[in-house]
Amino acid sequence: MKRDKNRKKNPPSREKYEKENPTVSARLPIEKRDKLLSVLRRLGLSLRNLLIGVVDETDIKLKPIDEARKTGYEEAKERYMVLFPCDTCGELLPITSPKAKKVAGQLMSDAGWGHATCHRKIRQR
Repeated sequence: MKRDKNRKKNPPSREKYEKENPTVSARLPIEKRDKLLSVLRRLGLSLRNLLIGVVDETDIKLKPIDEARKTGYEEAKERYMVLFPCDTCGELLPITSPKAKKVAGQLMSDAGWGHATCHRKIRQR
C-alpha cells in the first residue's frame, strides 16, 4: 500500500511513542458509553487514567489472593492428604481415587477407628 504523498512521515520520536503506547479500544452500546463518559466527568478522570488505575488496583489485589490461595492449598494438603507407601518401590502415594478411599475407610473401620467421644462413652460403661 502506497503512502499518501500529502501525508508527512511521523518523526522517530512519535513512532517510538506509538510503539511503546499502543491504542486500546472497545465498542460499547451507546447507553454504556454515555454512562462511562458521565462517570469519568464526575471523577475528573480520563479514560486512560481510569484504565491504568483499574489495572494497578487489580494487580495489587490479585497478588495477595494468589499467594494466600497457594499457601492455603499447601497447608490443607499438608494437613489432610493421606499418603501410603507403594508396596513395590516404597514411594509415597496420595489416596485420591474413590476405590482407594473406600478401601482405606474399610481398613480403618476394621482396625477399630472411630470418634474419640464414641470410644470414651464405651469405656465409661
